[in-house]
Amino acid sequence: MSKIVPSIVMVAVSIALSGCMQSEKQDAKVTINKNPYPSTYKALPQTKTLIQNATVLTGTGERINGADVLFVDGKIVQVGQGLASDGATIIDGKDKWVTPGIIDVHSHLGVYPSPSVESHSDGNEMTSPNTSEVWAEHSVWPQDPGFQAARAGGITTMQILPGSANLFGGRGVTLRNVPSHTMQGMKFPEAPYGLKMACGENPKRVYGSRKQAPGTRMGNMAGYRMAFAEAAEYKRAWEKYDADYAAGKNPEAPVRDIELDTLKGVLDGDILIHNHCYKAEEMAMMIDLSKEFNYHAGTFHHAIEAYKIADLLGENGNCAAMWPDWWGFKMEAYDMVKENVAIVNAVKNSCAVVHSDSSTTIQRLNQEAGKIMFDANDNGFELTEADAIRWITLNAAKSLGINDKTGSLEAGKNADVVVWNQNPFSVYAQAEQVFVDGAKVYDRHDKKYQAKSDFMLGQE
Repeated sequence: MSKIVPSIVMVAVSIALSGCMQSEKQDAKVTINKNPYPSTYKALPQTKTLIQNATVLTGTGERINGADVLFVDGKIVQVGQGLASDGATIIDGKDKWVTPGIIDVHSHLGVYPSPSVESHSDGNEMTSPNTSEVWAEHSVWPQDPGFQAARAGGITTMQILPGSANLFGGRGVTLRNVPSHTMQGMKFPEAPYGLKMACGENPKRVYGSRKQAPGTRMGNMAGYRMAFAEAAEYKRAWEKYDADYAAGKNPEAPVRDIELDTLKGVLDGDILIHNHCYKAEEMAMMIDLSKEFNYHAGTFHHAIEAYKIADLLGENGNCAAMWPDWWGFKMEAYDMVKENVAIVNAVKNSCAVVHSDSSTTIQRLNQEAGKIMFDANDNGFELTEADAIRWITLNAAKSLGINDKTGSLEAGKNADVVVWNQNPFSVYAQAEQVFVDGAKVYDRHDKKYQAKSDFMLGQE
């Protein structure tokens, strides 16, 4: 009996304490607004449109000759032959080609305007190896004339990234290529954020020259690991706070850190990685890093040596964004082959993307993809236009996490459409009409759809 009495007392005390805790008034729940600068994008006036009798590349690997494309209320309704629709605006597609809107996953338009003006050069926060707290969207100048030039090249969507001086350069933003006075008016609704990371020479050169870390590639790796270790602790602290609050307790919220907010977003799977990374062994290490901290390594940009690890990229579900023939401008960019994209494209579960990182070549991404197709076929590949268009449409949309909305001409997807005057992989190809969400945003033969900028006065 004497052994039982203390137990009864302990239970009573425990119940009493529990009752006190349950009855304690909770402070207001602290939550983090993950989207404090939401999109205000609204589609421009749309018209029911039927393009008839064109050569259509759907973006899904299919080519349909003599085909029609019908879009209504901003959505693709049907792609096929012999379509009709009352009241639709008819576009004669005879001798024309039709593709999905072109997507550039690596652009600096708006943060590095074109033509260049120093006072608007806001794309690279080179003040610390980790600037995950900066967001490219806060530097975007929507009146950059480069947006209009890109529309004339068929670009309907693009990701604007910060520069590559830092291990963590900051957040990128995905934009619709439409005229707007604000960044939010271009922001792609519900597109996930991207985090720009950089491997190799850039961060070690910028910070090593200042006699601070990182000064080597092993210093780069240590910097990534330390940052994600801190982010893991930050994530754990918030999860504990949320769990305790849900249990009726009144915990104190962790101190807010907007740098760690971004890295926590990666660990939560809300923010996609876009990693400037040239060399095969470094890409492999970044995949190992992602496994150590349990996130996905995302897309490798400028992936000059992707062909060496194409199977690894496919196994891990990584996209590789590449140039057709731009290399040799620094040591880590030397070991390239013209078949790079084609080799990556050839493996199972591949996601080969062609990107620009240029205010000039963004206007010719169709021809950048064409160069790859022709070079690869000269060396034994059997690629077609239906293959090549995926590198700048559906695969690019997958890289940005928006392939459920755009990137292909399929029923229910956004009507992002380009009408070309001929085979889009010809050096003579021109985009004649460009649609975003079914609204015409560019017409080569109608000045109403050719935006002009005061910035260009005297330069045309």
